[in-house]
Amino acid sequence: MTNGAKVVVGMSGGVDSSVAAYLLLKAGYEVLGLFMKNWEEDDGTEYCTAKEDHADAAKVCDKLGIELTTANFAAEYWDNVFDEFLTSYRAGHTPNPDVLCNREIKFKHFADYARSLGADFIATGHYAQCDLSGNRPRLLKARDEGKDQTYFLQAVPSEALQDCLFPLGNMLKSEVRALAAEVGLHNHERKDSTGICFIGERRFADFLKRYIAGNTGNIVDPQGRILGEHAGLHNFTIGQRQGLQLGGMADRPEAPWYVVGKESLSNNLIVSQDSQELCGNWLRCTEPNWLEDAIPTKLQTQGHLPLQCKIRYRQPDQACTVKPAADGSYLVDFAQPQRAIALGQYVAFYDQDQLVGGARISNAAQPLLQRTTYQN
Repeated sequence: MTNGAKVVVGMSGGVDSSVAAYLLLKAGYEVLGLFMKNWEEDDGTEYCTAKEDHADAAKVCDKLGIELTTANFAAEYWDNVFDEFLTSYRAGHTPNPDVLCNREIKFKHFADYARSLGADFIATGHYAQCDLSGNRPRLLKARDEGKDQTYFLQAVPSEALQDCLFPLGNMLKSEVRALAAEVGLHNHERKDSTGICFIGERRFADFLKRYIAGNTGNIVDPQGRILGEHAGLHNFTIGQRQGLQLGGMADRPEAPWYVVGKESLSNNLIVSQDSQELCGNWLRCTEPNWLEDAIPTKLQTQGHLPLQCKIRYRQPDQACTVKPAADGSYLVDFAQPQRAIALGQYVAFYDQDQLVGGARISNAAQPLLQRTTYQN
């Protein structure tokens, strides 16, 4: 029963948020659209599509007969997401700004702003399901396994989900597009956005040059033999095989090279043609966010807990055992070795279809990651 409850929908201009707004209208809610501006376009870049996105959102809201308002969270984004993004890259890590954006912007500043507009609920076009029937919200995987976005919601505190609606959680992406076309939404075939708005279609390395000074160093093999030169450790992540420019070496086999480690003291980028150098059977994680009270309780009483997890988006669930450490971090042992565990990324924990928490990866078992000074 909606009882005419007011819901503010985050409108991005894309088909997902547009259909979410339509479904809420159809269900009897009073719907208001809110477009979030998270990046200032007066920085000389032509890559951010915020103007076009806003135009699409406005056209959809006009079609649906709902009001669209705009809020500028660019300062909050810079302070709480982008600054940490840069700090992590400077430390040699691989950050995930989407996880931070959900925690700091969409389910914090956006939610607070929506409440100031009188909202009873907030809603987004995320592919996830939130069960609000109990005393504590339960975040569940979406019906569309290929589009499930619970991984990106792992850092959102449980209390921030108390009044959240995810109208697309029980729909397939194909059904969303078909419904958008049936309703007559102009953006029903609009391509899904990928990556980060302020980076857009440009080369990622070119973008980072604007904020992080390059510090050239040697590319070396695991034995320390120099193979080439790099333009800055921040340009590379564990497992990367593109952009190394190491082909055609007379004394080396014609096989791919992989980034397997980074050393801050020597500024060496370590590469190997042995993909087994990328595999590890454990990781350590910090800054946990538990969405289910029973999990930390069981961990403290039992000393360990079997769960499933993902160390990257769209990865199939991996069987693991989670153990609390004395320093407040958690050790995760995998049933099968994991490839390219990247420090600074996030691990999401599941109990079957329920997302029960997540944490930031701070260390891993890959042998050459142990040589770096980036760990904490």
